[in-house]
Amino acid sequence: MKPVFNPLQWKSRFLLFLLAGFVLIWIGFFDDHSLLTRYQLQKQYSDLKQQTELLQAETKILEEKIEALENDPAQLERIAREEYGMRRPGEVIYEFRERR
Repeated sequence: MKPVFNPLQWKSRFLLFLLAGFVLIWIGFFDDHSLLTRYQLQKQYSDLKQQTELLQAETKILEEKIEALENDPAQLERIAREEYGMRRPGEVIYEFRERR
């Protein structure tokens, strides 16, 4: 029969549990590849991926605008008149401002 309370066995088990606890805490928080670091990197990765998708959508819209300006002279003229105030020779432009 084994004694219930064996100090030698208890000490080795205690040390084993202490070592296992230390290893788990080290891996969880302090290691270069810790769970905390992995969580932060995964969050950063998902944020960057979302930002990349938004920038790709914006790039697609800008490419469509460039394509429209290259192929449609009326569109180019409209932007030149509205945004840059350009006019044809001999043409008079009247601007109406709203009163508040």
